[in-house]
Amino acid sequence: MTASGLASMQEELKQLKNVARPEVIRSIAEAREHGDLSENAEYHAARERQSFIEGRVAELEDKMARAEVIDVSKLSGKSVMFGATVTIVDEDTEEKLKYQLVGEWESDVKAGRLAINAPLARALVGKAVGDSVEVSTPKGEKSYEIVKVRYV
Repeated sequence: MTASGLASMQEELKQLKNVARPEVIRSIAEAREHGDLSENAEYHAARERQSFIEGRVAELEDKMARAEVIDVSKLSGKSVMFGATVTIVDEDTEEKLKYQLVGEWESDVKAGRLAINAPLARALVGKAVGDSVEVSTPKGEKSYEIVKVRYV
């Protein structure tokens, strides 16, 4: 994963531990004060939220413990690999697209961050400027030409 991906996970973990967890503990305590827990919807909702928070905390801690952080600013080269920011052109529509190849957990296509294991990313890896790639999509085959590769 990239350093920014790790920082994003750390920020989410901090928010869960320091804000969400104490809030849900207060909610559970308030719901308990209402009496019979077996028919207390507020209590059950708070417990369900607590379960989600604890599960997400465990998931984030596990991912961060196993993560290999790659400093993209120290990478270079002319071919596409993890961390590269690639500008491609759809050969049919001439539409320009720009993606950074990132780890699976930090991908966000709308923000231009494409998971390294996505079909398009797999097709781009190892290619260089001027190369064309073919990718199978739900709408059929698409062809893209690589017009720029950079590491920032």
